[in-house]
Amino acid sequence: MRILLPLLALLLSACSSLEPVASTAIHQPMSVRPQLAPQAAPANGAIYQASQTRPLFEDRRARLLGDTLTINLVESNTAQKASNTSATRESSVSGGITTAAKVPFTGLAGLGLEAGTTSDFTGQGSAAANNQFNGTITVTVVDVYPNGNLLVSGEKQIAINQGNEFIRFSGVVNPSYVTGANTVQSTQVADARIEYKSSGYISESQSMGWLQRFFVAISPF
Repeated sequence: MRILLPLLALLLSACSSLEPVASTAIHQPMSVRPQLAPQAAPANGAIYQASQTRPLFEDRRARLLGDTLTINLVESNTAQKASNTSATRESSVSGGITTAAKVPFTGLAGLGLEAGTTSDFTGQGSAAANNQFNGTITVTVVDVYPNGNLLVSGEKQIAINQGNEFIRFSGVVNPSYVTGANTVQSTQVADARIEYKSSGYISESQSMGWLQRFFVAISPF
């Protein structure tokens, strides 16, 4: 019974981790409510609403807390690295005892000794990566910096049959890069953080089991 309880706790913790939790890499919170400017006496009418009005000569680009804008994900990263290393070392030692008389151990006269060592090392390594990520996600302005830059963050969840797809994005946007359609390229976002994860039995079948991960972690080989 004492052995079954820890195993049961590990199993429950593994099951609870199947659904992606709030990421620690993406800026939190992922969404905020807009803050209305305080007004002494809003003059609301049948059509005019003071809380929703903006100047006639102001565009609808995101610039206030709670505004939304669309991020065009156009990430393309390519990296390649190769290295070769080789080292060789040789050494030899030889010696002997010539004819000796009237000294101890005269029986060792004529004994020769030779020793040699050879060390050879050759190492090669290479790595290559080619990643592309295209799509769109609409995010919310969660903070406005004193210089006018916008801290945005957002999440998109898509349920497909028995699996869920999670796309999370956050970063700092310069308002001058926002186009008239209220969109901005992901390559123009500073401190961009992008996550793409999935959950479901298809995703689970592609990951190592918790017990196997345990033995891999403690294995010295």
